[in-house]
Amino acid sequence: MIDLVASSAAFQLLISSPEAWMWVVPGIVIGLVFGAMPGISITMAMAIFLPATLYMDFLPAIIFLTAMYTGAGFGGSVPAILMNIPGTSSAVATTFDGYPMARDGRHNEAMGVALTSSVFGMLLSYTVLFLIIAPLADIVLGIGPLEMLVIALWGILLLGSLAGKYMTRGILAGVFGLLLGTVGMNTAGYMRGTMGVPWLLDGIPVVPAMMGLLAASQLFNLVNAKFLVEDESKRRISGRKILYGFKQAFRHPLVILRGSFIGVFIGAIPGVGSSISNLLSYAYTKRGDDDPESFGKGNPKGVVAAESANSSSEGGAMATMLALGIPGGGATAILLAAFAMHNVVGGPSFIANNQDIVYAILFANFAQGFLLLLVGLGFVFVASSVVRVPLRYLVPTVLVVACFGAYAVDGTIAGPITLFVFSVIGWLMARYGYPVAAVVVGLLLGGLVETQLLRSNQVSGGDFTYLLERPAAIAIIVVIVASMSFTAGAKQRRKRRVMMNERAQNGA
Repeated sequence: MIDLVASSAAFQLLISSPEAWMWVVPGIVIGLVFGAMPGISITMAMAIFLPATLYMDFLPAIIFLTAMYTGAGFGGSVPAILMNIPGTSSAVATTFDGYPMARDGRHNEAMGVALTSSVFGMLLSYTVLFLIIAPLADIVLGIGPLEMLVIALWGILLLGSLAGKYMTRGILAGVFGLLLGTVGMNTAGYMRGTMGVPWLLDGIPVVPAMMGLLAASQLFNLVNAKFLVEDESKRRISGRKILYGFKQAFRHPLVILRGSFIGVFIGAIPGVGSSISNLLSYAYTKRGDDDPESFGKGNPKGVVAAESANSSSEGGAMATMLALGIPGGGATAILLAAFAMHNVVGGPSFIANNQDIVYAILFANFAQGFLLLLVGLGFVFVASSVVRVPLRYLVPTVLVVACFGAYAVDGTIAGPITLFVFSVIGWLMARYGYPVAAVVVGLLLGGLVETQLLRSNQVSGGDFTYLLERPAAIAIIVVIVASMSFTAGAKQRRKRRVMMNERAQNGA
């Protein structure tokens, strides 16, 4: 329940601290810019600006960093829509329908849909966080390595079964990505698939590989085109169409709600985060839609599902950090570092003894959401100019930026080499009908799956009956089996309908 006394004290704190508000807009802009730059993660941006917060008071410092976190939640969707390059790993699902919308000249609409879904997904997540922060903390404490393993496999199998025309190819692509994600040395000290290459000891660099699979491979197909949007009349930046995108998002309130709840719950699980939540939300929206074949071809619902879950996972990660002192991902780990720099320890004792500060942080995040709507609108106008640039300039520029981004990940030539290799792999897979997105998901989650499998084995002592002691894991497995069966059945029914229609047409 909300503590009214603490809430009142939080308002007083925020009103009496103008310095806290002074850093909100700069923080959002920094998050938008860094989130929109391929290869430059928001964690990197927050780490760069972390030392500057040492000279601020505690509350302004945390609000500044969370504003960057908020801005990046939408920033990653900008290159995802305009260039098929997810600015962050949590914007992967945004590319599935956002980029086809942009290619069709609906970039204004797509950006409006993404911004609205992102803002309202975040606001809903913080509303949920207000109400359930205490019980959510208890739920997260009950999640063990077996449950995390099953959730990760759920994401891979669900997307693999839905991606592409053939279910078997989707699952095969997901397994291939999973194997790629296990390259390098694991937590048990075993080394696999490095081929004697030293920089593969830590695994395949995920960001360069992801950019190669999703972006560079697609750019090869644009070499003979003149503009990203062929129709000259559709290249204009239209405020009216962006506002129409706003309305489009509100036409699917159930999709926003479902994405927000998925984002809050998955985002609250340490180490899982928005990389899975946006994919699960997208997959469930596609599976439950009356026209699933329209997904991947520019259906706004796909953008709504991905962006609402992507941004709402921020609230879930913040819940885990505030309630338990456990970072849900890299960004919240930086926030915990900021806590430590100001001699503050996150966790249950922090919430118990500093409820006014907790509520002040949450109120500030609500304000950031509304400000993101305004600042993001201006950012959209600037970013949408990309569609006016001839591809003979855009393609090499994007490839150069991608190479610099790949190099920036760890400062070695390994990044650009990975980018090139996976560009070729992505192009070949797309050519032969294998869903590239499923490989990306497997690659993102491969290390997580293996680590949780090893931990589950250690906890259980290799005893398979341990599964029977974990009802939550059993429940998720039942859901996975039901989901896969439903998807396979739906695809078979659609295939039979197509065959019957073809026979009817041939008979006529």
